[in-house]
Amino acid sequence: MTLRQFHDDFAWVVVAANAIVGLWALGAHWLAPLRTRWLWWATAAAEIAIFVQVAAGVAIVQREDVDAPQFHTFYGFVALITVGIIYSYRQQLAQWRYLLYGGGGLFLMGLALRAIAVHGR
Repeated sequence: MTLRQFHDDFAWVVVAANAIVGLWALGAHWLAPLRTRWLWWATAAAEIAIFVQVAAGVAIVQREDVDAPQFHTFYGFVALITVGIIYSYRQQLAQWRYLLYGGGGLFLMGLALRAIAVHGR
């Protein structure tokens, strides 16, 4: 498998992982049984997947000396910044933490979908 193929395929892992944890966190806001330690482990894995995906994209640009579509790169870096913003607000929004991570996960999923969409153009 080439790095480019990994980047293309792993994009769907990023989409699915963030969709799952986003919906899980939103559900946990209303349903206490969903509030488990595993939610936070899964959320961390989904957010780390974004860093892996961006790193793979940067490596492709560096190794192959190609120009990525401008908005494709933009969405990738916005996703990284979003992870930082979500994490930085976790204490201030402690009473709405599940909504923060739920909405944040779905927003990250949307950014990943947009990055995939503009990459194909």
